[in-house]
Amino acid sequence: MPNRPALPWPGLIIAFISAIALFLLGLGFWLAVGVFAIWAGTLWLVASEHDGEARTPAEAPLDTNRMADLIEFAGNPLILTDRNRIAIANRAARKTLGSHIIGQDVRVALRHPDALKLVDKGRSGSTLARGMSRRRDVWRISRQGLDGDLAVIELINRTAEEDIGRAHTDFVANASHELRTPLASIIGYVETLEEGGTNLDEAKRTKFRQTILREARRLQQLVSDLMSLSRIEAEKHEVPGEHIALGPLVERAARDAAGSERTARLDLALDTAPIIEGDTQQIEQLVRNLVDNALKYGSADGRVSVSLSHQQQDNRAVLEVTDQGEGIAQEHIPHLTRRFYRTDPGRSRASGGTGLGLAIVKHIVERHRARLDIKSKLGEGTSFIVRFPVLEIEPSEGGDALS
Repeated sequence: MPNRPALPWPGLIIAFISAIALFLLGLGFWLAVGVFAIWAGTLWLVASEHDGEARTPAEAPLDTNRMADLIEFAGNPLILTDRNRIAIANRAARKTLGSHIIGQDVRVALRHPDALKLVDKGRSGSTLARGMSRRRDVWRISRQGLDGDLAVIELINRTAEEDIGRAHTDFVANASHELRTPLASIIGYVETLEEGGTNLDEAKRTKFRQTILREARRLQQLVSDLMSLSRIEAEKHEVPGEHIALGPLVERAARDAAGSERTARLDLALDTAPIIEGDTQQIEQLVRNLVDNALKYGSADGRVSVSLSHQQQDNRAVLEVTDQGEGIAQEHIPHLTRRFYRTDPGRSRASGGTGLGLAIVKHIVERHRARLDIKSKLGEGTSFIVRFPVLEIEPSEGGDALS
């Protein structure tokens, strides 16, 4: 039954007394009654309008269908609960917690101690829940109480922010360690030379100077790689626009990486046809890093093959660099492109490696919308394979980069 407006009794009483006063003052009976009727009717209409406007949200029925439509495509998981039972869950919430949660107790759906404390308090607030749906997940859970027993719960995924913060912390720690090692060596040998003076023979002084020079160059290479990695990461969202004839570029970069003393160990088999869209400097750096790694970590006198072919079926240029070294254990392969990751730290540092070469390769591959595959078998060597998308144009004469 619809609610009736409350009668404005004080106003009606005043209107009644006023009408009697007018009658006693000589106004006709029916005229006094008319004044009272008009006055009372006006008060009734005003009371009816104010009653409709003053109705509180708790008195108005909740349109759950309308609310469900409003929050369905929200980016964050949103849940509406009634007495801790889930009445509405949008698409993001159903994807995160399961489509079966409608009608379920919200504490069963969330299944996390910190979330349960927030719900049990029955008050508005927020908490951080780690490992709620997956082991490394981090969620910010917020609860906002509404009128009655209703509440809205929002879940915000903070996992990416936590991962970025952890990665930055790890990077700074690793970079500091890598920089400190050659610096400590340089300082130690310089102090020995300063303190030893004429007590050191020329052979020892020469050895110390060579060590200082080697460590300084290692430090220089490390700083150079850090700057390259930073520059590549800053440009990772910019699509490179040069048209590059890949064959001549690969040949030049491979020979530069080998240098005159190692060129004889290279076996080149390059298709000159593939043209890609890319950044010439970064592609050269990718090739140099892969070839230098193969020459360093392959067998001392082993051959390194560098091949480039055009796969017609998926229109990809396939660059493959293969060494004849000891190979890499399978458990190491997923981690090879991590910064400062080394399968053999002592050997890597002895050969002048910074631990950043493959991390740089990975970022260049990602920027060029390419794919990197690593294949290795212990005792048989390792292959690094990069697949670039090919442009549908013919190369012009002269040069790698085409206008």
